[in-house]
Amino acid sequence: MKKTPLPCLLFFVGLTSLFAQEKLLSKQEAFNLALENNFGIKVAQGQVAIAENNQSVLNSGFLPILTGNAGATYNRDDSTIEFPGQFQTDGEGNPIIDPDTGNQLPREDLILDQAESQRYNAGLTLNYTLFDGLGRFYNYKRLKEQFQLSQLQARETIENTMLQLFSIYFEVARLSENERVLEEALRISSQRTQRAEYAFEYGQNTKLDILNAQVDVTNDSINLLNTRQQLANVKRDLNVILSQNLNETFQVDTLVNFIPKLQLEEFVSQSDLNNVALLQTEKNLSINAYDIKVNKSGYLPTIGLSGSYGWNLNQTADGAFFPGVNNTSYTTNLGATLTWNLFDGGGTAVRVKNAKIAYENQELLKQQVLLEVDRDIQNALAIYENRLNIYKIQEQNVITNQNNFERSREQFQLGRITSIEFRQAQINLLNAQTNKNLAKYDAKLAELQLLQLTGQLLNVEF
Repeated sequence: MKKTPLPCLLFFVGLTSLFAQEKLLSKQEAFNLALENNFGIKVAQGQVAIAENNQSVLNSGFLPILTGNAGATYNRDDSTIEFPGQFQTDGEGNPIIDPDTGNQLPREDLILDQAESQRYNAGLTLNYTLFDGLGRFYNYKRLKEQFQLSQLQARETIENTMLQLFSIYFEVARLSENERVLEEALRISSQRTQRAEYAFEYGQNTKLDILNAQVDVTNDSINLLNTRQQLANVKRDLNVILSQNLNETFQVDTLVNFIPKLQLEEFVSQSDLNNVALLQTEKNLSINAYDIKVNKSGYLPTIGLSGSYGWNLNQTADGAFFPGVNNTSYTTNLGATLTWNLFDGGGTAVRVKNAKIAYENQELLKQQVLLEVDRDIQNALAIYENRLNIYKIQEQNVITNQNNFERSREQFQLGRITSIEFRQAQINLLNAQTNKNLAKYDAKLAELQLLQLTGQLLNVEF
């Protein structure tokens, strides 16, 4: 009898992935790549850099202000000076008579062409606030706290990104293991098809057995193709988190290790000191405390010092009655000022009251966050323990179904059970294996969520 090509073709489709040579992307390598390339993490690091610049002494107001200035002016004048009603005289004051008309000669106009003058100046001015009611001192400390808060915010961004990273990484691992399970299922179904065809040739079974086996091969092939499509999509999701080529190919590490119970209990006991949300509320509380002190500085006077040094050069052209001169001068000024806003309409008092209210609100928020974090940790711990127990049960379930399948295969080969009964044992094993994979990665992800809440997610090895 001629063999149908369908089982061989689908069996070949099921084994194609075995020939693909892909690099192994370890969990630690994925962590490092995300830390280095992820766009969200880079933005958070940029915000930290801005806060670091802001908390510098250059932004504190403690340094003086030095201002330099210089200027130059150039003038050119062309002028005519008339003397109406004035007449020419000789050296002795006698009038000069025009011999032609016999009249006294009028005084001639004075013409000044290209009369140039220049003016130059340069100076330095120094201003320094000696005392401003301690406002800049507390503002400087506030900026230090703001910088530390930005570091905590960046840490929170990194933790959330890493949690997202590993949720996708573990999904890739789960689908990869499912792919291997489905490939094995397809191989077994293809072998059963070949066995049914040989048995039919020798008259040991009917055509129905061949058709049933081919239907199972088709179903297994479709499940495998769907799983591969899901795996390709999730790998692209992982490449987005890693900010690398979307078509980058790799394999992932499917080995999962769980943290010992005693170590987890220690992490939970120290969560108040390490949880990033609680640490942020502490920093916000410190910032609000400094806001009160900064606003209270408005009650105190401000003392400032100033000094200046200047140079001036004035060059004038010859005039109608006076010769040109060069005038150079140097000036030095020193001064001190005291400004005390004795009453500003109540603005400072209002700002102080509002800052105190903001501080009290932050204390209430801290208590709320503390309660919520404690609840989240207890829930996360319970979820983790439950999922870990489910995983252990699923591991035992795989062993039980594996034994059942091996026994069923022996019985099927001896002809003691039908192909339908054998297929049911195969499906039970397949479901047990995929459920175990799901339980394993669910438990590990629950552990990572617990580590995030205890503030230890970035302190453990992956």
